This record gives sequence, structure tokens and C-alpha cells, in this order.
Amino acid sequence: MDDTLNAWDHLETEIASCRRCPRLVAWREDVARAKRRAFRDETYWGKPVPGFGDRAARVLIVGLAPGAHGANRTGRMFTGDSSGDFLYAALYRAGFANQPVSRSRDDGLILRDAYIAAACRCAPPDNKPTADELSACLPFLAREIALLPNVRVVVALGRIAFDAVLRVYGAPQPGLAGTSAGKTPAFGHNVLISFGPDRPALIASYHPSRQNTQTGRLTVEMFDAVWARVRTLPGMIA
Repeated sequence: MDDTLNAWDHLETEIASCRRCPRLVAWREDVARAKRRAFRDETYWGKPVPGFGDRAARVLIVGLAPGAHGANRTGRMFTGDSSGDFLYAALYRAGFANQPVSRSRDDGLILRDAYIAAACRCAPPDNKPTADELSACLPFLAREIALLPNVRVVVALGRIAFDAVLRVYGAPQPGLAGTSAGKTPAFGHNVLISFGPDRPALIASYHPSRQNTQTGRLTVEMFDAVWARVRTLPGMIA
């Protein structure tokens, strides 16, 4: 147990102190200095953001990256912006969170049976990390997954997160759910991918970004259907 706690502490410290990608370091720190007018009296986190949640979780949620004025400000994934508002309300309805809103790291939010990570740990310009930046961050996700032995379902929020999860877990076995011989599984909302017996399932979802939710590409009903499906998968029925 002590070794596991030490591994978590070391990983979170390493993530928060990472400076591997000069473009991302410059952007996140510039945003933290300039601030948004609504948050001008706040001290921005301005660093890479570690994962957050229940370390005994059966559900791993992988997002894209911290929002410039959300997690880059608050220091917690999906906290303090509209994407987080949409996500945590859904997790609350599905029983994975104790409250439907998240405003700061000390607001009392508790995730139940869920852990949130990301493909990229720094806020990227225009929400678009480069391929090299995603590759530099991928080991952090892989190490988190290694420290989450109970995960039975991974929910990837958006194509970039979906691709990152596939890179960590490897190609699914041909012939299983969501796969076909010789082809990379295609991203799509509420698509289910199987990696084989005794391995987590992967569910893809559109990202709960303002662009998707305000245009109707992702509705409350569509998002709730993802979390309802999670509850029906092997290893989740209890």
C-alpha cells in the first residue's frame, strides 16, 4: 500500500512539474499571467494537471486536455469551465459523482468509482496539441492506467482521447466488438470497443466541449446514454 501511494505521489509531482514541450509551457504560463477578466483576482494553476478521482475506480475517463481558463486555472481536470459543468452533471446523474458541479479543487467534489485523466496535461493553444506533444504526454496516461488495477471500462471523450487510449492498450483483437480485421477501430459516439477477455472495454463519446453541446452535436440524452451503457458492461454490474 505504501509503495502504491508513493508511486501516485511521485507521478503527480512529475506531471505537475513537467516542462517537456516548450510551446505548451509558454502557452499555459502566458494564460496564467494574463488571466481572463472574470478571474483576474485568482491565482492560476498554470502547470500540467494530474488526474483526479477514485483510485479504486472501475471507470477511467480520458479527456483531451485542461481548458485554458478551466483546469489550467483551477488545477483539477474539467473543473471551472462549461465542459466540466456538462460532464459532472452527467456523472452526478449516473451516480459517479456526489455533486453536479465543480468550481475549484476544494469544492467538495468526490468521484465514486471513476477516475479522470487526459491525453494532454497542459492547456494547448486552440485546444490542439501536436502529435509530438501527445506522444510526450502518453507515458503519464500509461502510468496512471498501471496504477488503476480495477478499471473495467474506459470512456474516451473525443477522438484525441480515443486515439491515446488505443495507443496505451494496443490494437483490439480482430473480430471483437467494434473491430474488423486489419483496420483501426473507428471513433464514433457511444461506440464500444473490446480488447478481449479480462481487459477493459472502451466506449467513445463526443467531447463535452461548448462547441459540441451548444450546437447539439452532443445532447444531454446522448451523453447520459454513454454512462447508462457503462453501467451495463461486464465488471460493472454489482
